[in-house]
Amino acid sequence: MKIKNQPENLLEWVALRANLAPTPLIDTQVAFNAARAIMAAAELGIYETIGRNSKTADEIASACKTHPLATKQLLNCLVGIGYLQWDNEKYSLKSKYHKWLLKESESNLIGKLRFQLIEWEWMGKLEDYIRTGKPLDLHGTASESEWRLYQEGMRDLSINAAKELASKIPVPTGATNMLDIGGSHGLFSIELCKKHPGLSSTILELPGAIEAATAIAKRYDITNRVNHVAGNALTDDLGAGKYDLVMINNVVHHFTHEQNDLLAKKVARALKPNGIYAIGEFIRAEKPGEGGVVGATTGLYFSLTSSSGTWSVSEIESWQKSAGLKIEKPVAPMSIPGWKIFIAKK
Repeated sequence: MKIKNQPENLLEWVALRANLAPTPLIDTQVAFNAARAIMAAAELGIYETIGRNSKTADEIASACKTHPLATKQLLNCLVGIGYLQWDNEKYSLKSKYHKWLLKESESNLIGKLRFQLIEWEWMGKLEDYIRTGKPLDLHGTASESEWRLYQEGMRDLSINAAKELASKIPVPTGATNMLDIGGSHGLFSIELCKKHPGLSSTILELPGAIEAATAIAKRYDITNRVNHVAGNALTDDLGAGKYDLVMINNVVHHFTHEQNDLLAKKVARALKPNGIYAIGEFIRAEKPGEGGVVGATTGLYFSLTSSSGTWSVSEIESWQKSAGLKIEKPVAPMSIPGWKIFIAKK
């Protein structure tokens, strides 16, 4: 998925074609102003206040307890970048964004947009990371409120993908037990348990994340077969021959190559015969430029915020192979661009 500049008139089209428009400024000043405006509106409750109606700037400011003139500036910006519409002094949310920006929609991204205000501060430390090579220690320093925002953001990213993947992950026939490493909100486990009535899931999560994660899971789990356990997959004994499926999503970018290799061997031991080890991750290109914008930007982001960063297809599959597992065809969901889940069988 590419992000590109779209001309709004003939003059801008000519300027872009002739390389006269200052694209580095469009890619930075314009882009980060727009991004911050979208996130600020989520944090301030602007979208929810407008809902499916049309309201004046004063009505929105009164409901959100914000400054009237400043609120109007934000609303005008959101009209300009295509999120809101303006007519007869009233603002409305474009219908295509109802799915993503209204809390009544299960697919809403409000939690992730609010969490991105924290991520904004993290990215502000990028230059220090590049100079020193020292990534941020986020898991060791996150506050309780940051954990809550993080978990809600991860819910937003996963709600549609979990439903899509539930029918695509090859769960062994008659499966009864799965282990979801770092499963957070539990949505992947919940959808799999709904799809497979005999299946139960144990979510292994860091102690600091348990409270917020279980609160989210309770909102969605109608199976009563998903349970959280505090622990650490790198240091805990995962047992032998216990699980039909072991899944780890959006976690291996926190681990080094050596840690992921050792984890794969522990997982292989913990699997039953014909058991599945599924690794879901954003993918780093084998060569720079091959992975597109999502691969490039997530690679940089996770190198700043974790111990390693994203991994290539060959690297991820190498851990599974070294553990004696048979590589199956990976699954690429439409709901998460640049992300795949890698399947290997014991």
